[in-house]
Amino acid sequence: MSSFDLIVKDGTVSTASDTFKADIAVNGRRIVALGEDLGTANQIVDAKNMMVLPGGIDSHCHIEQESSMKVTTADDFFSGSVSA
Repeated sequence: MSSFDLIVKDGTVSTASDTFKADIAVNGRRIVALGEDLGTANQIVDAKNMMVLPGGIDSHCHIEQESSMKVTTADDFFSGSVSA
């Protein structure tokens, strides 16, 4: 039996105050542990050489914006807000 639903393994975690290598264990929709060699999981994601940014949100998008070349972006309010 697995200890966790998901482990994101060997990622570089970046928070507001620190950057460090760690594994991240998830049960359901919650991060439940952060550390090294956390055990077993139903699913393991290899994040080696990747950044892990908990809670990061990219809210920058251009919705139906006309460019100087008179081209309008493809995003409407729905697709632009979902992607952000």
